[in-house]
Amino acid sequence: MTSQPATRSSSDLQIPPGFWPLDPCVTFLNHGSFGSCPRPVLEFQRAMLDRLEARPVYFLVRELEPLMDSARSTLSTFIGAQPEDVVFVPNATSGVNTVLRSFKFEASDELLVTDHAYNACRNAVNFAAEQAGARVVVVHIPFPIQHPGIVVERVLERITPRTRLVILDHVTSQTAMVWPIEKLVAALAQRGVETLVDGAHAPGMVPVNLDELGAAYYTGNCHKWICAAKSAGFLHVRRDRQGSIRPLAISHGANSSRTDRSRFQIEFGWTGTLDPSAFLSVPEALRVMAKLVAGGWPEIMRRNRALALAGRQLICKALDIPLPCPDEMIGSLASMPLPDATYSSSPGPGHPDRFQDQLLEQNAIEVPCIPWPAWPKRLVRISAQLYNSLPQYQELARALAAEFHP
Repeated sequence: MTSQPATRSSSDLQIPPGFWPLDPCVTFLNHGSFGSCPRPVLEFQRAMLDRLEARPVYFLVRELEPLMDSARSTLSTFIGAQPEDVVFVPNATSGVNTVLRSFKFEASDELLVTDHAYNACRNAVNFAAEQAGARVVVVHIPFPIQHPGIVVERVLERITPRTRLVILDHVTSQTAMVWPIEKLVAALAQRGVETLVDGAHAPGMVPVNLDELGAAYYTGNCHKWICAAKSAGFLHVRRDRQGSIRPLAISHGANSSRTDRSRFQIEFGWTGTLDPSAFLSVPEALRVMAKLVAGGWPEIMRRNRALALAGRQLICKALDIPLPCPDEMIGSLASMPLPDATYSSSPGPGHPDRFQDQLLEQNAIEVPCIPWPAWPKRLVRISAQLYNSLPQYQELARALAAEFHP
């Protein structure tokens, strides 16, 4: 069974042939894992690389900083931030590590996370706590869940005078829920507790306004729903906290005598020789994607969310289960519980479940099957991007029904 990346039938959605470099023989319902970068953005990135390699010193020493400033300014407008408060990092995991490694935690401190935290970021939290002898407090958030207020209630009831930092997801990775992050940040601030938001999935999926949110730290990816090239992420640090945040790689900026920009920008602006083309591709991705549909990014988010909601209805019907969370907690991802695995071996982090491989091999469907909260329990998670269409979720629903309700 094969499936072409789908162009919607709506006349106001115009996806040029070959726009997405996806394999036409695979029904790709997993945009959320690593995104998919459109060909025009890849071509722009290639042009940047060619420009760099033609005159490496001229590009890196003379041209790069203003190009990065421009890219950062465009991104900042999109995420509702001031450019001075935003720096590029390779991905959200790097952003989380950057903040945690900059903190001077003490043995009396508590770092609060939920049991929905992304595994890589949870490992970073554990490492930071172990280094200081601090305590990690894990908040249980139920899934399925009845309403978003439960998230706020569960987090706040675990706050103590020892809580130093709360690490929260804007959109959870495994369970694919949009959390009430504005209410959480505000409620924690009232209690004098700062928040580090892992916004890996949020930019391009849901509206983001970091100036209004007011979180001390927020990190996100641009390679997922913005559809920039891989290795493009950002870290936003509130102005009053920037003095204590240092890049993971300490480089020339540490003893720079420059006074034309903040130490925060100087240090993160150069952390050693790297390929900057992914960062520079972000404005092109924002521009190219916005042109695909009348209404630009707000309409992209609306369409993708509507498709994710329709797709999860089909999947839940095929699995004969109720919707695991209310519609208001869905963006362009949706996770549904699968029957428990019956085979003994559990896939390790980053490795696909056996049933995920089966769906690809037998049905040509690429969709993640995620062990959660612990093996043998697991979820199936669908993504919705402009190249997807309802018949693709119907294909998945038929495959699930055949497997679990023959």
